[in-house]
Amino acid sequence: MKYIIFDFDGTLADSTAVFASAWNTIAQKYKFKGIELKEIESLKKLSIAERSKLFDFPMYKLPMILPQFYRLYRQSLNDVHLYDGIKEVLMEIDKKGYKILIISSNSQENILEFLKLNNIHCVSKVLSSTRIFGKDKVIKKFLKESGITPSEVFYIGDEQRDIVACKKVGVPIIWVSWGYDAIEVVQQEEPEYKVNTPQEILNII
Repeated sequence: MKYIIFDFDGTLADSTAVFASAWNTIAQKYKFKGIELKEIESLKKLSIAERSKLFDFPMYKLPMILPQFYRLYRQSLNDVHLYDGIKEVLMEIDKKGYKILIISSNSQENILEFLKLNNIHCVSKVLSSTRIFGKDKVIKKFLKESGITPSEVFYIGDEQRDIVACKKVGVPIIWVSWGYDAIEVVQQEEPEYKVNTPQEILNII
């Protein structure tokens, strides 16, 4: 094993409140349905398609919305927080000699600024997927450019789409339970590993 790749939102960073606030600003502008924080837990049990329908949001508008969304997100970076125990796990992985990457649908600019704000210096590279369902292409390109095989990598993420992307390229995935997708959504994709606390990640890698 050479590389440990992390998703960002819902895996490393708890951005729930910021996501909701940014979405509500956009929803008000474009007449979509807003989110109440009390709805978050129930939303985790819905697929992206089901959430889209619930909020009267046509998925084809996503490319138009995402740049605005992440600009709003950046304005509230101070309200995004690391999950408890994540920083210690990152430091331990770094000590073990693994290279740490982040591959996310969030913008590279947002993630790099967040890492700086939180004094995290062990992440060697941040890659951004410009398409919400395009992580497999980013992972595949990274593997090719790095000259490594899927078996030399672990991906750690929280969403169904993370698992689907990893299955496409043959990269084993550790699904984390504290993120945006509940077990009811992801279990049909059969992730290789499931963890309920950051510390459990160290028992696998």
